[in-house]
Amino acid sequence: MVNRILITGGAGFIGANIALGLKARHSGWKIIALDNLKRRGSELNVPRLQQAGIRFVHGDIRNREDVIDGALEPELIVECSAEPSVLAGYASPEYMLNTNLLGTIHCLELARRCQADFLFLSTSRVYPFALLNRLLTEETATRFVLLEDQPFPGASGCGISEDFPLTGARSLYGATKLASELLIAEYAAAYGLRTLINRCGVIAGPWQMGKVDQGVFALWVAAHYFGTSLSYIGHGGTGKQVRDLLHIADLVDLIDLQIGQLDVLNGQIFNVGGGVQGSLSLQETTCLCQVLVGRHIDIGKIVEDRPGDVQVLITDHRRVTHQTGWQPQRRPRETIADIVNWMRDAESLVRPIFGSGAL
Repeated sequence: MVNRILITGGAGFIGANIALGLKARHSGWKIIALDNLKRRGSELNVPRLQQAGIRFVHGDIRNREDVIDGALEPELIVECSAEPSVLAGYASPEYMLNTNLLGTIHCLELARRCQADFLFLSTSRVYPFALLNRLLTEETATRFVLLEDQPFPGASGCGISEDFPLTGARSLYGATKLASELLIAEYAAAYGLRTLINRCGVIAGPWQMGKVDQGVFALWVAAHYFGTSLSYIGHGGTGKQVRDLLHIADLVDLIDLQIGQLDVLNGQIFNVGGGVQGSLSLQETTCLCQVLVGRHIDIGKIVEDRPGDVQVLITDHRRVTHQTGWQPQRRPRETIADIVNWMRDAESLVRPIFGSGAL
């Protein structure tokens, strides 16, 4: 039975929603949200957390004293903190490396000392981009579609499974998350920790402060809502590249279920995302935004690819579905609509963040 939970990155989009979702379902749990508030907009979640009875700690997982010496004493650590941008990793790797790797080490050390369970949010970007870009696709009017027969194990028309090869470059961001996964396995073996890793695809929903290099679906809605600029980047500038998206509420459902089943799921790695049925191309996202926001904007075209970009990345979540019974309940239209409605309700709060078009 879990009573004390530490959520790192707890004022971020994912961390705050997990904290609030778990507290709403388990009012007796003591939940601590630790965050350095570096991501613009994360400060807006602090009052939400405090109003729900969640303790907020302003700290940085890069700092040993904030984590190990902070008298936190959790029974479960949900490690959501990260610099999640592939592009940021190329532009300025030091912060990302220290956050995503050194930060994980500090969190694992805390888990070792407290004998806490450890649930880690990894990423689908652990899979090498050169191999992903060699997957066989068919081009339709609005998207690139994965073919069923593929040249690599773990790839099919359903997307990328946990059996996809891991040899090759995956971006510095992806490398930090994969390295963290390896460290988690070593700590589990050495110190008897119960662990679980979710390799997440794109997570989307209300309260996401999307940027051009991370949180693309919230960014797309915001650009349509506030009338700021957008561009289709790479792959010929067609906007046919595809990602699956998972509503944050579906992720919270899964985390809650996994916490209750850690004895059974201990040591496992799962690909977690919206799957083929939960996927959109940028072109298709534009059409949804035009309908749900009620505004058309001009979208530029940049034909050159960015470092580490991939044409199609869809999460095959069949393993976690088979083992837990969980599957996404909310389709992309509902997710986009929820972002639109949140943006309307919170316009005065988010306009300074989204309205300038600077993100």
